[in-house]
Amino acid sequence: MRTGWLRLLILLVSISWPAIAQVGKLYPVDEGPKDPSFQEFRGKLIEAAKNRDAKFILSILDPKILNSFGGDGGVKEFKEMWKPDNPNSELWGTLIEILSMGGSFTKNEFCAPYVFTKFPELDAFDHFVIIGEQVRVREQPGLTSPAVATLSYDIVAQADQPTEPVIKEGHSWIAIKLSNGKTGFVSKQFIRSPIDYRACFMKKMGRWRMVSLVAGD
Repeated sequence: MRTGWLRLLILLVSISWPAIAQVGKLYPVDEGPKDPSFQEFRGKLIEAAKNRDAKFILSILDPKILNSFGGDGGVKEFKEMWKPDNPNSELWGTLIEILSMGGSFTKNEFCAPYVFTKFPELDAFDHFVIIGEQVRVREQPGLTSPAVATLSYDIVAQADQPTEPVIKEGHSWIAIKLSNGKTGFVSKQFIRSPIDYRACFMKKMGRWRMVSLVAGD
């Protein structure tokens, strides 16, 4: 009898708590500790970003660093884009976020975050990755909106509308597609596009260098 009630309860929950149109899971990966020299370098780089240390950042840039897919690259372009001499530059938060999310080695490079390096063969423009456990999906953007699902490290489809983050009460929300065709919203801090900013590093002449810091595809 108890087994029958349990099955009924599970069925009712599944009906009232719709799942996301999930493509699969993407769990965090960090291969950085495999190379002690990179691990030490990454620690120094994170510390430099926290301290807004422009001198250190510029010292580890590859002369031909890739900054975008439409530019010429190089340190001068990097300075123009990121303005590292400005303590309020978005560079600092971007680097800390990227480097704190792990990554992996590919041939002679280490690239981060794992959301980019380990993303499967899907259209990166049409999917997001949930980067936390038990992340709530809201019916509408806003912390007071009812939760309609919870996700943990799921790859999810982008909603048809809206395509840009929705700002509500000082928080940014990303729209994703529910399995019933409706739209749900996830706080931007718990979701990431695989083509958001990522950085790659290569060891040259015995020193680790940042060879790219780009977004897009």
